[in-house]
Amino acid sequence: MLNYIWAFMILAGILYAALTGNLTSMTETVLDSAGEAVSLCLSMAGVVSLWMGLMEIAEQSGLVKALCQGIDPLLNLLFPRIPRQHKAREYIATNFIANFLGLGWACTPAGLKAMEYLAELKRERGDEHETVASNEMCTFLVMNISSLQLIPVNMIAYRQQYGSANPAGIIVPAILATCGSSLVAICFCKWMAMRKDRGAL
Repeated sequence: MLNYIWAFMILAGILYAALTGNLTSMTETVLDSAGEAVSLCLSMAGVVSLWMGLMEIAEQSGLVKALCQGIDPLLNLLFPRIPRQHKAREYIATNFIANFLGLGWACTPAGLKAMEYLAELKRERGDEHETVASNEMCTFLVMNISSLQLIPVNMIAYRQQYGSANPAGIIVPAILATCGSSLVAICFCKWMAMRKDRGAL
């Protein structure tokens, strides 16, 4: 569906530019934007390399494992039905920590593995609805979308790339915004889980 939406938007833009006599300006803008995209990718590659390297050091030093243990109370609150020694908890914790540090690229592999183990747990429980996501899957997805962040690395890099006088000025607003979104996400997940348990869904 997204492919059709993007194709429609591109074709509509080209048609509008042709009808209004701005086809030359549109072509120049497209070429300039393509150059900016390459430049941005190179800048982001440096930021990604730095933070991925730090994340690897943290993992090798045992810091990530200690942080995972530190967020056990949060995992118990959000995922009370996942056994404490289940592999899904480890990957969920790693994903949350990577998100917290603003490492969206680092959290994706852990997120995929977490979903894989959550699906395995769902099968172990004998859930007959193979195509229906479990409570844990939905909660994990909602928490990823809300994404509590301490250091919004992406936004800082974008702001620096486009000449912001204070690229790190986004940190405090980002913390406040993501704290709010995460609290709403937790309340929503617990409310939906209670409704499901009561048979309202």
